[in-house]
Amino acid sequence: MLRSAIARLEAAGVDQARLHAELLAIHVLGCDRAYLFAHPEREIRGCELSHYDSLVDRRASGEPLQYLTGHQEFWRADFLVSPAVLIPRPETEHLIEAVLDLVRDFALGPQLKLIDVGTGSGAIAISLARELPQAEVHAVDLSAAALEVARSNAERLGAQVQFAESDVLAAIARDASFDFVVSNPPYVGLDEADKVQAVVRNYEPHMAVFAGDDGLAMIRRLIPQAQEALRGGGWLLMEIGYTQAQAVMALLGDWQDVHSVPDLAGIPRVIVGRKPA
Repeated sequence: MLRSAIARLEAAGVDQARLHAELLAIHVLGCDRAYLFAHPEREIRGCELSHYDSLVDRRASGEPLQYLTGHQEFWRADFLVSPAVLIPRPETEHLIEAVLDLVRDFALGPQLKLIDVGTGSGAIAISLARELPQAEVHAVDLSAAALEVARSNAERLGAQVQFAESDVLAAIARDASFDFVVSNPPYVGLDEADKVQAVVRNYEPHMAVFAGDDGLAMIRRLIPQAQEALRGGGWLLMEIGYTQAQAVMALLGDWQDVHSVPDLAGIPRVIVGRKPA
């Protein structure tokens, strides 16, 4: 079964074909990787084989592995994912790190109030709630389907997060009470759609990926709304595309302590700004 799946995935040009074949087998058989290798004689039932073959065919056609298994690891936790949400990626963990660095460097107290805009699977909000258990964490998304996934993740992972359906911060009381506004907004321009990986373009939710012709439409809306929501001295952190650092920093105008946080390749990945006190 595994040999056949690996050959099919390799023929389709899937990277890490062996790993993906094994992960799909683990998902279908309900076992861990150690069991898979320790029991090669395991008899495969007909229903298991047909389910597995179907998943391999879907992976070979380009469907993301995470949507097939329904899971993605992020910040040392297992998150449920579906086609209703963007798949959490390692690059977004830099946003979590940047928030925690600010909390430490500025000796911010435990009674913090944070909001994650465009929460999707809830990965950012839930990770911060687990790292900062005394903080009041909110999360919003325009998609009701995405919020269902996020709520399920919060319940599974024991995180206290208040979720609400909102277009950016339109439905939230922007009463200058938040210490942090964080977001991994859509930042790909429609004029760059042909440069995006086909797996993202064809399968992940477009409203979570694309934002106007230049990719800055959501960020242009978020910055003034975040300014209203943040207390004086509060922080805005946004994940950005690899060419957008200068443009986004310019949009922050008279915000203070504006800087970028690089990813492991040295590319600006997160833009940070502080609302004037």
